[in-house]
Amino acid sequence: MKSDAVVIIPTYNEKENIEAIIRAVFGLPQAFHILIVDDGSPDGTAAIVKSLQQEFPEELHIVERTGKLGLGTAYICGFKWAIERKYDYIFEMDADFSHNPKDLLRLYKACSEEGADAAIGSRYINRLVNVVNWPIGRVLMSYYASAYVRFITGLRIFDTTAGFMCYRREVLETIELDKIRFKGYAFQIEMKFTATKCGFVVKEVPIVFTNRELGTSKMSGGIFSEAVIGVIQLKWSSFFRKYPKKS
Repeated sequence: MKSDAVVIIPTYNEKENIEAIIRAVFGLPQAFHILIVDDGSPDGTAAIVKSLQQEFPEELHIVERTGKLGLGTAYICGFKWAIERKYDYIFEMDADFSHNPKDLLRLYKACSEEGADAAIGSRYINRLVNVVNWPIGRVLMSYYASAYVRFITGLRIFDTTAGFMCYRREVLETIELDKIRFKGYAFQIEMKFTATKCGFVVKEVPIVFTNRELGTSKMSGGIFSEAVIGVIQLKWSSFFRKYPKKS
């Protein structure tokens, strides 16, 4: 089945979730394709995906990489793959159901009908916190991390670290992807910051974020530290960089 949209899902050891998330996306009333970018999962995640490709030969794709190379590089790899194949709408989504697949429809609508160049599945829009099953410490860390990012960068986005996104292809074609430098938590911040610097309209769509029930979180202190220091570096370097502008 043809589609103008592809959902990029990076994976590392997601065997408990991968088949269910794929079937949930393909069960939506609108057609989406899926690209799995797997970083050499030793638990057999890639094998599960490849077995499902027999059932979904045109809709399900996989890129296998050797070793954990970082979330940011996985998405950059997926973006380039999707641009080459001329998808009009390119999504980021986690494999663990923390992002509700049904919300793909709302992000798609924001970009296809409501004038957004990029849409964020936002946990913190209008100062409300829409997070389920997170420890309060992690909620506060994430919420105030976004506040810190807004203060340093001047971004008018509440959920600056969100990882549930839809981009129109033009955004990713304009952003100089090879100049995106961060690999972890700060990657999401850098992408949003760069998109706005290029003149694109970024819209937040409220979602409810639900902490994973199966598998293991990939969050670490090092990833968070990268964001804290990286935001200052990002803002400072922006004073000396000329950003390409939307056509």
